[in-house]
Amino acid sequence: MAIDSIGAVPAAANTSAAAAPAAAASSLGLDDFMKILMTQLTYQDPMKPMDNQQFVAQLAQFTALQQSQQMNERLQQLLIIQSATQSVGLLGKTVEVTGADGASSTGQVTTLRFREGQPLMTVKADNGSFLADVPLSQVSLVR
Repeated sequence: MAIDSIGAVPAAANTSAAAAPAAAASSLGLDDFMKILMTQLTYQDPMKPMDNQQFVAQLAQFTALQQSQQMNERLQQLLIIQSATQSVGLLGKTVEVTGADGASSTGQVTTLRFREGQPLMTVKADNGSFLADVPLSQVSLVR
């Protein structure tokens, strides 16, 4: 069961509020493309105007880039939903959890909560203690 790869996605997909503007600033939008295009047209040599085929090719490349970005965003959303669905299915199941220190614990998933879209489980260990806020990425075995 490939829980590790799914569990890792929501943490990466959900950036903090401070990181969101930085991520948005690093990608080009339609306005940025139009500014670049207008600057290119303004400073082109009138004796050697831009080739129509080159102009259309640039527009097509930008459109393809926009579609790729939209598809990537939708895939991220799909992975978050899949992670949530998978974690709901673990309620009441016995799982083996590997901690950050490498130690393993076995117990039953008792509750589930979401923080910033990431599912976090509470596991009642076999010794009676509770392991709180266990992400899917720490689940190594489901029984």
